[in-house]
Amino acid sequence: MDPQVSNGSVLPNEHITNILVFSFFKNCSNCNFRVELEVLGDELPVPAYLKEECDDELQTDGNRSSHLRLGRPEIRLEADSGSQEEVIQIIAEHLAQIGDEIESKVHPSLVQNLAMQFMNMNLSEAERSECLGTALEQAMQTCLMDMELEKKKLMLILLLAKKVANHKPSLLRDIFRTTVNFINQNLFTYLRNLARNEMD
Repeated sequence: MDPQVSNGSVLPNEHITNILVFSFFKNCSNCNFRVELEVLGDELPVPAYLKEECDDELQTDGNRSSHLRLGRPEIRLEADSGSQEEVIQIIAEHLAQIGDEIESKVHPSLVQNLAMQFMNMNLSEAERSECLGTALEQAMQTCLMDMELEKKKLMLILLLAKKVANHKPSLLRDIFRTTVNFINQNLFTYLRNLARNEMD
């Protein structure tokens, strides 16, 4: 992962997907893994302002400052962040809003089973990715939504990851890594096109 991304440059695949998954998790409601997400944010080369927002989520003084709000003009970015990062965050926030609305459609047993598979330390990363893909196929059958196929897959894979992390916060790092890898292998072309369309 290359944290050195200059303004206006094309971001590496993994950096884009890290920002997407991290931003999705950060923008989801009803999360039990805020502390784990803050620790993960310190380890990832995600923009500093995303980490600050994560810290803000943990404050209890009522002074949470939000740097990013979908469709609102008060989006603030640090000088070294590119517009591509901003677009990926907006996409992630939009997907998180949809996820919050439909997460009850994902059957709890599906999430519990996926979490149990991720707790098996003998599974390789490829096997974990396969488990995630199988869970996605099952979720696709039960979560009926009027949206294009690739967007539905992207939203559901993120939602499954969030629900596994919510079920077992200690799995956050593992489910994050597998989700990033799964998106890069299966959905990255769609994500890149989605970002390009938003930037046009």
